[in-house]
Amino acid sequence: MTLGLRNYTNFQKPKFCMLLFTSAISRDISLDTNAFESLFRECTDLESLRQIHRQAFAHGQNQNVFIATKLVGLYGMFREVRDARRVFEKMGYRNVFLWNEMIKGYACNGLFQEAISLYNQMQGVGIQGDRFTFPYVLKACAGLSALDVGKDIHDHVIRCRLQSNVNVGNALIFMYAKCHKMDVAFQVFDKMAQRNVVSWTTMISGYVQNGYPSKALEFFHQMKLAGIPPNRVTMLSVIPACAELGDLDEAKRLHDYVRNISLESDASVVTALVTMYAKCGDIKVARELFEKIPKRDVVSWSAMIGAFVQVGQANEAIILFNLMQKEGVSPNSVTFVNVLQACAHLGTLQQGTEIHEYIIRGGLEFDVFVGAALVDMYAKCGNITVARKLFDRLSQRNVVSWSAMIAGYGMHGLGEDALLLFTQMLQAGMKPNDITFISVLSACSHAGLVEQGWLYFDSMTRDYCIKPRVEHYTCMVDLLGRAGHLNEAQDFIQKMPLEPDDGVWGALLNACRIHRDVDLGQHVAEHLLSLEPTNAGYYLLLSNIYAENGNWDKVKQLRGRMEDNGVKKTPGCSLIEVNNTLHTFLVGDEFHPESKKIYAMLETLTGKMKDAGYVPNASCLLSEVEREAEQLPL
Repeated sequence: MTLGLRNYTNFQKPKFCMLLFTSAISRDISLDTNAFESLFRECTDLESLRQIHRQAFAHGQNQNVFIATKLVGLYGMFREVRDARRVFEKMGYRNVFLWNEMIKGYACNGLFQEAISLYNQMQGVGIQGDRFTFPYVLKACAGLSALDVGKDIHDHVIRCRLQSNVNVGNALIFMYAKCHKMDVAFQVFDKMAQRNVVSWTTMISGYVQNGYPSKALEFFHQMKLAGIPPNRVTMLSVIPACAELGDLDEAKRLHDYVRNISLESDASVVTALVTMYAKCGDIKVARELFEKIPKRDVVSWSAMIGAFVQVGQANEAIILFNLMQKEGVSPNSVTFVNVLQACAHLGTLQQGTEIHEYIIRGGLEFDVFVGAALVDMYAKCGNITVARKLFDRLSQRNVVSWSAMIAGYGMHGLGEDALLLFTQMLQAGMKPNDITFISVLSACSHAGLVEQGWLYFDSMTRDYCIKPRVEHYTCMVDLLGRAGHLNEAQDFIQKMPLEPDDGVWGALLNACRIHRDVDLGQHVAEHLLSLEPTNAGYYLLLSNIYAENGNWDKVKQLRGRMEDNGVKKTPGCSLIEVNNTLHTFLVGDEFHPESKKIYAMLETLTGKMKDAGYVPNASCLLSEVEREAEQLPL
């Protein structure tokens, strides 16, 4: 007796087929292909799939290509790729559908090399790929960044006359974007006779991932003009582009669009908006959006903690981390990276050490990104020895780990150690990135290694095809300036292919202060003040240059200019961590409950320093400070 189940599924509950299947087995009733098709459609777990597989074999269906294809597809979906391959290998006859399911299983489970190898095997037996084959083979090429293989597959697509298929075209765009070939991705996009929301979104995402946020926003607006409504995935792709640009006006427009398409209740989209507003400088709106998320998960909390770090409110980030724990949300690796950055910013070693213990308990100490964040935190909190021990213990190191340790040595003035580690990084086969070179150049600057700095700066473009950013030029100006090569630094700025920002000019101004170059310092400061007339820091640097050279008339003129422009210097601030509590002190602060004891101790320490022969350099304190302290806003 043979039983077919197809008709039953049209009007019975989903589990009915599985119950009928069990009944058929107990009564020794044969199941036909239609019956198995219905069973596969209702199969929702691995145990049921294995049971169906056993019965297919028992009922003599082990060479039924339709059943084999379904088994391979479902085993792949349940991430049991080995079982899928066993079914595939036992088939005497394999059609293109069976090959496609096996390639798909490999590609969707991250086994990209196996997917490509199987495709080559498929070609070897004379089976040509179709519109379902190529998207998964191209996904594998993208996963491996295998550009040459991807180009070969593109040629196969053209030979099969499938370049006009929208899904194949989308897969080609995705592959070229992942291989950092956005120019070729655009060529594919431009030639597509039909484009859907996936086509546009893939281009937008590709531009963002390859460092072209402006182009991503441009494509987003073109997409709307073309009459293609952006969806949730589109918004999750374009919002980071706006965040990268820091354009608050554009951020508000994107937020309005999110409201218009009713996505403001989507937790993932709102989380992206939180990060975007933080990077655009509006932490208030970011926090308001965060508070409105109905069910905040670890991703939302991590984004808000990262947002506070982004805007320099590290203390708020730590407070939010503690609140997250109280609400029973377990941190993940992203959370720990963000909160460790907050500890590094504040220099709160005790807090950082406690978080380290938490990380150990959670088994994340050797996560490659958490490990790098720990190295960075210990270095910035002053314990370079522990930072190096952690670095040496990392089972896996990426470019972030190496860069963090190099930067740590640099900030501790250990330039030679930093450069030695950079050499070891290259010997280990690790390719440096632009952040690595910022660390290396900064280390050269702090150690006064001018010749080595020039070599590494030139090596960036020559050996690694890394286009220097403004931060690299700032490092070089700082390196030359600190070493006293002020004219060379000025000439370097004038020849920059990029527009020098305030960081570049600020580095030169600081060098002028160090080396007491009044004329150049005044020239640089005037340029900076024309750009930012309310920046008190530039007034202070120039004032110190005048003071150290005894030019008190200029100091008074500068003070008057500050008053005319309504500029006031932000009071000096110090932080200290005691018993896991962060204490903040401003100049002349008497609000701390222990302020009397603190000032008494400072007087004692000052007396001991003088007894030991310490003589403070008061030249930059304007000499007249005792007489005019209340008038000088510097």
